Amino acid sequence: MTPAAGSKILAFGHYQPSQVITNDDLSKVIDTNDAWIRDRVGIAERRVAGAESVADMATAAAGKALAASGLTAADIDTVIVATCSSIDRCPNVATRVAHKLGINAPAAYDLNTACSGFCYGLASADHAIRAGAVRNALVIGAEKLSDVTDWTDRTTAVLFGDGAGAAVVSAVAEGEEPGVGPVVWGSAPEKGDVLKIEGWRPYIKQEGQAVFRWATTALAPYAQEVLDRSGVQGKDIAAFVAHQANSRIIDGIVKRLDLPNAIILKDLVESGNTSAASIPLALSKAIEQHQVPSGAPVLLFGFGGGLTYAGQVIRCP
Repeated sequence: MTPAAGSKILAFGHYQPSQVITNDDLSKVIDTNDAWIRDRVGIAERRVAGAESVADMATAAAGKALAASGLTAADIDTVIVATCSSIDRCPNVATRVAHKLGINAPAAYDLNTACSGFCYGLASADHAIRAGAVRNALVIGAEKLSDVTDWTDRTTAVLFGDGAGAAVVSAVAEGEEPGVGPVVWGSAPEKGDVLKIEGWRPYIKQEGQAVFRWATTALAPYAQEVLDRSGVQGKDIAAFVAHQANSRIIDGIVKRLDLPNAIILKDLVESGNTSAASIPLALSKAIEQHQVPSGAPVLLFGFGGGLTYAGQVIRCP
């Protein structure tokens, strides 16, 4: 393989379990109510997996993206899965997805930057394509957070859901403009303890106010840097897809950016916080519903555990 000038996204796909848990359902088992949850985080319901594993959901989303891309399993040479909730350490999720889809001998690895994971994975694929190590990649965010949620903890049980989103990322042809812009990524490791999944049989633990303050005060300049490095003005952005953690956090970031023509995706209302899956899941659903035109510039921005962040501008497939 030879280096390419850049990469583009050919297609997205997503998967969500069928079981829906509403705020009213939660109010029957913990001290909470629908109005409180909607006001604090903007979530109305979330999907929870049963027998499906992280690998099962990742495979379903990736298979849908692959079918829409015009490529086949034989064309894929790399599989990247972003997840922080896979219970199995080895074999990794990526190799299981590759096997289930019949992808022969790909580079296959998982990465864990929690809720910013999809953007990290997309940047990794883009860089590898530019270096000539990859031609066509599957980049997947998949989470089964119900496995690590304490359903008796009212501060976290209302937040999380399960699901997966995936993208097929390919090298651009000679003379073609890249469809994935430069990444801006980084972390605030000194704040890592405010959101964690630690231990042998862990539950998610979060200092919600600390995470909220960091997200609403520190992140907008990084999102603006994504625009600046991509050479795209805010007025040209067709959609803003932030990590789907909290409606007030998304609103806080948007207020500090100039995105007058962008639709602001809030899939968290019906999906909850799905960590690394949230950005591709939200965008895949929006594309399926014809909310974002093909070729339009879309700002992606993930943030979460670590604490980490990453974002880039892409062209909608």
